[in-house]
Amino acid sequence: MASTQITRLPREDAPEIVLTSIHNLQSNNLAKVKYMKRVQFRLTKCNFHEKCFNSSGSKEASTQAQSSGGQNGGTTSGQDAVVAGSTLSTRKPTPHDRYVDLQKLLLSDEYLHVIVDNAPDVTINNPTLGEMLHRQVGVNASNLERFQLRITKKELYGEQDTLVDAVLRDMIKLPIEHVVQKEGGTQLKLIIEYPNDIKALMKPMRFPRDQQTLPNHFYFTDYERHNAEIAAFHLDRVLGFRRAMPVAGRTLNITTEIYQKADENLLKTFFVSPSLNLCFHGKCSYYCDTSHAICGNPDMLEGSFAAFLPSLDSSNRKLWRHPWRRSYHKRKKAQWETDANYCALVRDIPPYDEGRRLLDLMDMAVFDFLTGNMDRHHYETFKIYGNETFPLHLDHGRGFGRPYHDELSILAPVLQCCLIRKTTLTKLLEFHNGPKPLSQVMGESLSKDPVSPVLWQPHLEALDRRVGVILQSIRDCIKRNPPGELDASEADLSS
Repeated sequence: MASTQITRLPREDAPEIVLTSIHNLQSNNLAKVKYMKRVQFRLTKCNFHEKCFNSSGSKEASTQAQSSGGQNGGTTSGQDAVVAGSTLSTRKPTPHDRYVDLQKLLLSDEYLHVIVDNAPDVTINNPTLGEMLHRQVGVNASNLERFQLRITKKELYGEQDTLVDAVLRDMIKLPIEHVVQKEGGTQLKLIIEYPNDIKALMKPMRFPRDQQTLPNHFYFTDYERHNAEIAAFHLDRVLGFRRAMPVAGRTLNITTEIYQKADENLLKTFFVSPSLNLCFHGKCSYYCDTSHAICGNPDMLEGSFAAFLPSLDSSNRKLWRHPWRRSYHKRKKAQWETDANYCALVRDIPPYDEGRRLLDLMDMAVFDFLTGNMDRHHYETFKIYGNETFPLHLDHGRGFGRPYHDELSILAPVLQCCLIRKTTLTKLLEFHNGPKPLSQVMGESLSKDPVSPVLWQPHLEALDRRVGVILQSIRDCIKRNPPGELDASEADLSS
């Protein structure tokens, strides 16, 4: 589509429109969320001393089900109790909204300034890293090296790429040769070295599946959850983005597979707890001390293992500050939180003024909203491909922490720009209308992981609810942005 020079006049009612949109979205889901909270509270009423405090005496927002413990630390979802409780409701069920209006718009060119047909065509102009670096796959190359050299300009791996499962199997099955702590970062991460120069980033398990984000924690001090990394990879794959590196769960023997393989610096932080369990805490900005140690249970430790990206010397990555980055301050707000016309500023700044990048951030906002991840301050791209490449989906440890709360501010890019990729909207409508909802597809995908169940059931149910919130936000955008209000920057995105 040729670019047009139509200027959009500033709307004086823009702040009220955005606030009204957020209010409407909250109202649509408030009753359901409140009801689920009441049911869950009845299920999780705990004895103050035994269940509301952990072994170190720190208060936890854990919602343990009353049924007996299951696998992986004795966690249970309490799904049967929630279902049983819901049958007691006398409220008239809300008819399922199939968003027929949005389905019709997918077949129309009327709202291309909101629903943009800009899906990357992976069949053309899509060279691999191997081709760009003039490197051939060696005879003895590992599955990870083969995977890395097959990364392309438009996606990390192809939809039918069997190497993904091979990389996952290697991280799960191969023996561990060496363990060192990753430098930097706010929380403990370990670099796991396998034979044949294969490496993975391990985040150890700290909490059971059903422990929620502490209510008084800011997003930047929240604990990282290993299972959130596993679930985020599967969600990225299910949504068809393919911008997250493969992540698998694995249970290690803390003595033979970590302590005996650890380097000297990490070894200095090991100790035996009063319960005679082997523990370590490493060194980092947050939660790396004796009171926040990682311990065997009694000698086994679960963790997430993320495949390494190509080394920086062969494929440098560029670090970008996210335009919708939060303030990371207890009192200050970021500019986008107070300026309802903030998206217009972003649209004028390269690389968001043309090409795919702004739409990629809309995809990232949808992805982060589904996981509940507020910790998106930067993102990376492969420098060798320039600006017309995808942003990597990295570092999701602070997702999946609040299953009964939908953080609408994560959707700010979509709400303020009123923009979404057509393929993303199509995928969300497919999950919303069936035949399988997103929660079921995710559950089936996660069931293949060795540490399954990866997610607590309320987190899966939250995915379906949040899909509806996103669809409603797009419907509201359509109402606020009738055809004819397309400006030049918006035309560039749809061309």
